[in-house]
Amino acid sequence: MVRYIRSRAPLRIGIAGGGTDVDPYASEKGGCVFNTTINKYAYCTLTPREDKLMSVHSLYYGRYQAPLDGGPLKLDGNLDLIKAVANHFGIADGFDMMIQSDAPAGSGLGGSSTMMVALISAVANWLGEEMSSDEIAGLAYHLERVDIGLKGGKQDQYAAAFGGFNLMEMDSNGVKVNPVKVRSDVSNELQCRSLLCYTGISRESAEIIDTQIKAFKRGSNEKALDESKRLAREICEAVRKGDIESAGLLLDESWQYKKQFSDNISNNNINSLYETAMANGAIGGKVSGAGGGGFMYFICRYDAKARVAQELQKQGAVITDFMFDPNGVTSWRINYE
Repeated sequence: MVRYIRSRAPLRIGIAGGGTDVDPYASEKGGCVFNTTINKYAYCTLTPREDKLMSVHSLYYGRYQAPLDGGPLKLDGNLDLIKAVANHFGIADGFDMMIQSDAPAGSGLGGSSTMMVALISAVANWLGEEMSSDEIAGLAYHLERVDIGLKGGKQDQYAAAFGGFNLMEMDSNGVKVNPVKVRSDVSNELQCRSLLCYTGISRESAEIIDTQIKAFKRGSNEKALDESKRLAREICEAVRKGDIESAGLLLDESWQYKKQFSDNISNNNINSLYETAMANGAIGGKVSGAGGGGFMYFICRYDAKARVAQELQKQGAVITDFMFDPNGVTSWRINYE
């Protein structure tokens, strides 16, 4: 007898090209994103019940219960990720579920999409359905963007499902994931020179993305998106070759373009943190995700990371230890003896 099923999906840092994965730009002109997953995760624990009740406990959203024998669950903004998964798989047997994440909501690390991937992985394991990384990511995107209607890009679900360093290309036909082989010495060097900090500002990414979409339709940010797409490829190539210095300089250039996507990408607090980091030894950086707050990522000079961290902390930023994680979503069962 199955005691419980657990899944874990990694959060991601969108290094470059984020925003070009958002429609209509991605479908009309083709998007390109370079990202990597880290050892911060979304977790799901599913325990089968003997009745027809779904009982969910989220450390962030609280508790929710619903019967599963009355047809599809209504998507009303309350734990819709779980409802959409239950509806898709036609779940009629009851279950308890606990979900939690290593990053707060609105962090810019792809949290909601990563959670969706973890949910699908756990439920598929429970139901005995074999799903590839591509199938999990594709379903997660469809449920989140189409069924629920949450605005966002196409990279987060695929990063969580596949894991590791990836160059992702998006167009009207879907998403192509190109794994990037980064030598261990290069990955170690980039790790030692990378800094991740939390600004303390949570934001609604959908609102920022909406302003970006409107700006693209007006034609006011198309060049910035084009340049960001180019830089995603160039930064990817610099990392692949082990040229961390060039990757950092290109990251700074990419951030200047990203700020042109929408007036809501940056603000005085983010600008101040960025200027402080650059003045103390960062080579380049960016806000991870849609912008407006959440986490910021920097590549630093090899001898300056500690000083950059110290100065950012003085301004209230929280330095977050992390490691690159090459693995995508995984699930496992714990059974009774």
